[in-house]
Amino acid sequence: MSTPVEGQSKSRMKFRRAYWPTTALAKSVRFKDEMMEVQLTDGRIISVPIIWFPLLHEATAEQREHYEIGGGGVSLHWPEIDEDLSIAGLLAGADLQSS
Repeated sequence: MSTPVEGQSKSRMKFRRAYWPTTALAKSVRFKDEMMEVQLTDGRIISVPIIWFPLLHEATAEQREHYEIGGGGVSLHWPEIDEDLSIAGLLAGADLQSS
């Protein structure tokens, strides 16, 4: 929804559009309790339970911290445990273990 710029008369209002992200690119990953938080370059944070991903769930804290961001931010890879996740899948709520 557009909002008028403050201080302008109704007949001369300018509208500013809300920010609408068109891409989701990973910037960093951190683990907090039993959750994985992925910070995106646009400021959003995706938070998912690590129980969704058995390899990450069973990994040590040191193994979880050793990740790579691939494709300019579209994927995450943990080389020590051979785990790969896509940012699109995380945004979609992909829980492949239950399917």
